[in-house]
Amino acid sequence: MVSVGRALSWWARDYAYAGYWQVRGTLTPGSRSELATGAGRPVVMLPGVWETWGFLRPLIDPLHAAGHPVHVVPDLRRNGRPVPETAETVAAMLADLDLRDVVLVAHSKGGLIGKYLMVELDPEQRVRSMVAVCTPFGGSDYARYMVSRTLRAFAPNEPTTLRLQEQLEVNSRITTITGVFDPHIPKTVQLDGARNLTLDDGGHFRIMENPEVIRTVLEVAAGEWPPTAR
Repeated sequence: MVSVGRALSWWARDYAYAGYWQVRGTLTPGSRSELATGAGRPVVMLPGVWETWGFLRPLIDPLHAAGHPVHVVPDLRRNGRPVPETAETVAAMLADLDLRDVVLVAHSKGGLIGKYLMVELDPEQRVRSMVAVCTPFGGSDYARYMVSRTLRAFAPNEPTTLRLQEQLEVNSRITTITGVFDPHIPKTVQLDGARNLTLDDGGHFRIMENPEVIRTVLEVAAGEWPPTAR
């Protein structure tokens, strides 16, 4: 059980972090062409709702420093469109660039996009695996009360969410990471058959800079998970 004081501290730091990276990630996202260089396994970044790809720089930078070509999807813009539509955008980019043996690194909604892509839009199995950080695979009870249609789409009874929960075949290639407290997802649903990691940390955004998250992302990108090749 997380104490109220600890939860409030995480909550405050979470929104300070999100505000900082929304500004920095928008104004100085970095060079897409430079990030896409490297001899390692290709990585594709999938941001959360209303996040630009620059918001994920705390994960992008260590991946690129480790030698991975990091690809972003600028056509997602701020990622407000429905999951199936955005997954089609990502699938088209993989085909256009002929990317294979790809690792997806996703935050929040990005994990839903990634799983939809793996289940429905990857007949050639271009995607090797995915790390999903703070993804509402079971939806969020809070979404029921949101005015925005974009946010209501994360309700637990939303058809796409229910459909993805029924699809288990790709879960063995997914690593999920959550904290013990998430101000946006009151109940975390773990994926059957996936590697599900719960950190002694809290927040929905700031957890991306947790050293354990970065270590796990680098581990998966290096091919250390899944432990055996498909």
